[in-house]
Amino acid sequence: MANKSLPTLTPEGSLTAYLHEIRKFPMLKPGEEFMLAKAWTEHGDTDAAHKLVTSHLRLVAKIAMGYRGYGLPVGDLISEGNVGMMQAVKRFDPDRGFRLATYAMWWIKASIHEYILRSWSLVKIGTTAAQKKLFFNLRRIKGQLEAVDEGDLHPDQVKEIATRLDVNEDDVVQMNRRMAGSDHSLNAPMRADIEGEWQDWLVDENTPDQETAYAASEEMTYRRGLMANAMGDLNKREQHIITERRLTDEPKTLETLSLEYNISRERVRQIEARAFEKLQAAMKIAAEEDGVITIDK
Repeated sequence: MANKSLPTLTPEGSLTAYLHEIRKFPMLKPGEEFMLAKAWTEHGDTDAAHKLVTSHLRLVAKIAMGYRGYGLPVGDLISEGNVGMMQAVKRFDPDRGFRLATYAMWWIKASIHEYILRSWSLVKIGTTAAQKKLFFNLRRIKGQLEAVDEGDLHPDQVKEIATRLDVNEDDVVQMNRRMAGSDHSLNAPMRADIEGEWQDWLVDENTPDQETAYAASEEMTYRRGLMANAMGDLNKREQHIITERRLTDEPKTLETLSLEYNISRERVRQIEARAFEKLQAAMKIAAEEDGVITIDK
């Protein structure tokens, strides 16, 4: 994959031209994606890996432009996101049953986050998990609260932000002051030689682009159907344990379930593992029958 070049956005280059260029790479159907991923993971096929990366460059660009408000070159943001995309392809396991885009988004965002944190001197004095969470969510929540005025936040707004992010109120105040020094007007022109303002390029995180929305909707609908059918292969205890351990927002502990069923924690873990294996097997067989994947006999 190292020998395969990707389109790049140079400082003097046009963002419009880059977006037009990456749209030449077609999106992959589930079956195509699976076979390319297998070719890469099992045979080291660099052409297959390159196709997997290039088919997701629009996703990288969409995510990267969501971070333009930090005042960093969009070309660098996209480049860092592409690095994350390549890392995702290297580690992607197609046999787990989910789409590459779902897995890659975490790697793309992580790569961009690390670049931003390296580039912003204001966060180098504090990069704990809470500081990072506050740094990357403060602008969004301020926008939701319509706290766009310069200066310190209102005490009620500070309290609301601290509660939402589960951080200290003093940290909210200090972070807001640090970030305010680097804020730019959304009505400022992007560049002297380009028509348009910064606000024209802000991404509404609540409105996915067509490619992302299509891929997410298609994958979610299909996987929900497979999951619902596969759950029928489990007995009631297996269904309950796998649901409480893996399919809820707040999973129960092994200890809680062991007390509920009057069995050991290790026994609960064994039941969970067996149920998960049954689900994987049932979903894989169903996907093969649907022609989405091919399983070697």
